[in-house]
Amino acid sequence: MSCFAERCGVFDAAAAERVQQSVREWGLDQVRVAWCDVHGLLRGKTLMPGALRSAFEDGVGMVSTLMLKDTSDRTALKIFEPGALDAIPGLSGFGRANNLLLLPDPGSFRVLPWAPGTGWLQAQPWFTDATPVSIDPRRALQSALATLADAGYTLMCGLEVEFHIYRITEERLDPAQADWPGEPPAVALIHPGYQLLGEAHADLADAPLAIVRRTAQSLGLPLRSLEVELGPSQVEAVFDATDALTAADQMVLFRNGVRQALRRAGYLASFVCRPPFANIMSSGWHLHQSLLDRSSGHNAFVREAAVGAPDTAQHWLSDTGSAWLAGLLTHARGAALCCTPTVNGYGRFQPNVMAPVAASWGRDHRGAMLRVLGGAGEAATRIENRLGEPMANPYLYIASQIHAGLDGLRRGLQPPRATDAPYEQAPGEHERLPTGLGEAIAEFNGDSVMTQGFGAPLVAAYSAIKRSELARFEQADDPLAWQRREYFSRY
Repeated sequence: MSCFAERCGVFDAAAAERVQQSVREWGLDQVRVAWCDVHGLLRGKTLMPGALRSAFEDGVGMVSTLMLKDTSDRTALKIFEPGALDAIPGLSGFGRANNLLLLPDPGSFRVLPWAPGTGWLQAQPWFTDATPVSIDPRRALQSALATLADAGYTLMCGLEVEFHIYRITEERLDPAQADWPGEPPAVALIHPGYQLLGEAHADLADAPLAIVRRTAQSLGLPLRSLEVELGPSQVEAVFDATDALTAADQMVLFRNGVRQALRRAGYLASFVCRPPFANIMSSGWHLHQSLLDRSSGHNAFVREAAVGAPDTAQHWLSDTGSAWLAGLLTHARGAALCCTPTVNGYGRFQPNVMAPVAASWGRDHRGAMLRVLGGAGEAATRIENRLGEPMANPYLYIASQIHAGLDGLRRGLQPPRATDAPYEQAPGEHERLPTGLGEAIAEFNGDSVMTQGFGAPLVAAYSAIKRSELARFEQADDPLAWQRREYFSRY
């Protein structure tokens, strides 16, 4: 009789045995089986080594309501009420708060450098009838990539992630003050800020940055640089480009890994866009992207020879790159929810702070939403999208780019001319980006390319989760305190 993983078509007995052998050789005490939720957090269960064979063959049970948690960990829908899940086709079984099954990928096995005796496996959820869970964010990216492959392309992504690190001065774990969510710890700066790339500030922050560096490198992540940013306690990590699914996996592993490693050492890493303090600088997540032609292996964005004026996309990008750029612009408003999914993140879209306010592009221009880098004959030609915030789910963020870019390719869209003044556009020249989470939710649901690309179940579930988050924010007596607990203490 076949095991559950065989019925799902993902069982690799030899690879599973190699992991079990590695666990024995390393003398590990436990293995975490982790799944990435809609907010980019890892959830899962910790298994003893003897339970691994069963996990590989028959999965690990996980309560299905985890698929519907908002940023406070409340279930966004009242699943036990009749009809509560009618808006999410195919998920009616969730009304029982039943189990899904997580199947670990043996190829993802790692030993966690900050947690002695602990191994780690990435997993994806399946229904108990061996069908995929359509609202799993990683599966959404896999589906988008499969569609892109059918069109003849592979997406390459490079990550450029800003975040904040603070030294914890008081943990605030008094049970008498517990709340949902709880109060974050009291913190101090690791550097005073306002000295961009200052070597003295980098030296001042060397201890926590060394933890970040060792963690990333020990996990096998392609960390290229690690530096202090402009804001107080703000830093930036830059990674070499790789294929899109690997890049998304690496972002999840990096973000969760550095949080855990730094916390053990007495530091708090926060990927919230705007920490709840005065005089902070917003953090962005800039996503570099290009397409490889699957038949030739060449960068499909590269134009052999420049044509037209320098303020046209065709001067810098191939016809494929120009159409992809146009698709990203056309669907910027619809994709914003996947790129900037929090109430907090929309505070970054302000003039003259190297953050976008409109769906525009520019040649090596950090004020535009899309920054075109490279040019005719340059192998590293790419588009940098500056719309994202570091709390974004990487699978949804990248998948939104694929849906938008593919629409540009299919319809042969052409972008407008480049901007030199992204904050001084004439009315109607470029579409403004959403100014808040509510507007972004509406734009996401009103964009047929996004809704068709992601599918009705995921759109319904993700929208419900985000509406729950927004409703609680709007009801908060103290919006800043709400964001401090909701985001800063947890993400």
